[in-house]
Amino acid sequence: MAEQESTSQTSTRAETATRSARKTRTGEVVSSRMNKTIVVRTVTRVPHPKFGKIIKQMKKFYAHDEQNQAKPGDTVRIMETRPMSKLKRWRLVEVVQK
Repeated sequence: MAEQESTSQTSTRAETATRSARKTRTGEVVSSRMNKTIVVRTVTRVPHPKFGKIIKQMKKFYAHDEQNQAKPGDTVRIMETRPMSKLKRWRLVEVVQK
């Protein structure tokens, strides 16, 4: 019995070690009108492929907010998670700044 427990623990550790860390993003809440869902806009600075000038790319992410704690204008941190609906693949980790 003890052998089975030790092998299951080592296999769990191996699975955790092989799985990569989940992506996190920081952005501003644009909308919180939906129940338990927020829309977060992130800004990424990347060089233009041809000209090399640094440009801003904005992207919106739908994130799960269980307690409805984030309001528009808040800066939040979101983390990648399992698909929760057609568009929601992120969840709220913390409200960085109100």
